[in-house]
Amino acid sequence: MREHQSVRMFGSRLQDSRLWHLNRHPVAGGFGIGVFLALQPLPFQMVIAAFLAILLRLNLPVSVLAVWISNPLTMAPILFFNYRIGNWMMGRGARDHDFEPTLQWFWTEFHAIWQPLLLGSVLSGAIAGMAAYGFVHLVWRLHLRQRLKLRRLRQRRKAEMERRASRD
Repeated sequence: MREHQSVRMFGSRLQDSRLWHLNRHPVAGGFGIGVFLALQPLPFQMVIAAFLAILLRLNLPVSVLAVWISNPLTMAPILFFNYRIGNWMMGRGARDHDFEPTLQWFWTEFHAIWQPLLLGSVLSGAIAGMAAYGFVHLVWRLHLRQRLKLRRLRQRRKAEMERRASRD
């Protein structure tokens, strides 16, 4: 894989274990970056997510998979939401233009809506990305806490059984 022309520029960075293993910080960062990019009106989101994951040494598969939050079924509602958030942040009315949440409307009216859309996309992407990062950390921590409780319970049971066996 390292010899392929499209990834040769990354050199030994592709061998970094953080890109491929399921560790808390790289997974949380990869998920956060992927969610952020999923809410941006950008082409080639997967390529950008892969590039950033390699550059920042985050989990590569998680960052690329998280981008699929935006897909052909969810793209129109995401763009609609981001546009509305941007309009609200800019102090404009909810419907400056005759808004129809369709991709066709989006492409024909892009010149008039790009500013609120961009603002809303960056804002919602940043908030969702940080929330995704925190969510992974929270779930990971809760999972570790549960495993630790189970381990302690097993150790207590084992010690109790050993005490009973030594008495007999």
